[in-house]
Amino acid sequence: MYGWIWRHLPGNTPAKALAALALVAAVSALLLFVVFPWIEPSLPFTNVTITP
Repeated sequence: MYGWIWRHLPGNTPAKALAALALVAAVSALLLFVVFPWIEPSLPFTNVTITP
């Protein structure tokens, strides 16, 4: 999969590396600001109970 992405990015090696870095940053931002806040209410981490 990564090879497919690398082959389809335009430009020479430094341009491809910069584009790949931008792609990783965009996917990370999408996950951090959209996906994780949307899914967080259905996760069981807020119902933590500690019994002695």
